[in-house]
Amino acid sequence: MAGRVKPIPVPVILAAIGGDERALAAVVAHYQDYIRALATRPLKDAYGNEYLCVDEDMRLRLEVKLIHSIMTGFKVLAA
Repeated sequence: MAGRVKPIPVPVILAAIGGDERALAAVVAHYQDYIRALATRPLKDAYGNEYLCVDEDMRLRLEVKLIHSIMTGFKVLAA
């Protein structure tokens, strides 16, 4: 089915919470497309043409916020 994204395995999430750099990078990579979509803004050039452009400052801020949330207050609820 198109548009379906495989979920992040629970052991990877738990390793990221524990501070494993590779697991943390995997979580950030999983959300990279979503973060880029959130950071996309319209930009006008000198002629008035409008383009969609990724705001790199906003993209980095969203990635840092994700990492901070994982490291400080992320809780896995038992099912």
